[in-house]
Amino acid sequence: MDTPVEPDGRLRAFGNQLIEVHMWLREELDRLRANVDSHLDGGERTRNLRAHCLTFCSALDRHHNGEDGVAFPTLAEQFPQLRPVLEELERDHRLVAEMLRRLEDLADRFGTGDRAATKDTRNELEGLAALLESHFTYEEKRVVAALNSLIVPEWDGSRPDFLLTTPPSSEAHPSQ
Repeated sequence: MDTPVEPDGRLRAFGNQLIEVHMWLREELDRLRANVDSHLDGGERTRNLRAHCLTFCSALDRHHNGEDGVAFPTLAEQFPQLRPVLEELERDHRLVAEMLRRLEDLADRFGTGDRAATKDTRNELEGLAALLESHFTYEEKRVVAALNSLIVPEWDGSRPDFLLTTPPSSEAHPSQ
């Protein structure tokens, strides 16, 4: 995704970028769910499914870690009234991280011919999708306006991790 620049040279408002990242994550999750369905129907190769699953998990984890480590502290400093909201979002991040760990464990079983692992993956993805939809919607309603008003010069040179939609090359998972 290109870095959007406004006429004054500033990056597009950070909250708008957050919505774009959430849309991208939703689309990737939908693709992953479709790939799992295809695999269950005898289509998608196990290796490709595993790589897609791990790449998605890594991207979502990077996004949430970036929010917890950079975005939320910045918001809390400039908007102290948002602290309870940010704490609730961080709790969601911990729940999502647990689900991602389970997905990664299931992905490790894809190559063993364990069809139950694929079915369990589908169920786990359904739960993750429901949690993320609720989480993203709440976050967008509660913090986008504050993010849009932030001025963080160090974010203007390059996007912080929570606003990336492609992994750094060192994070890309090989198709094992």
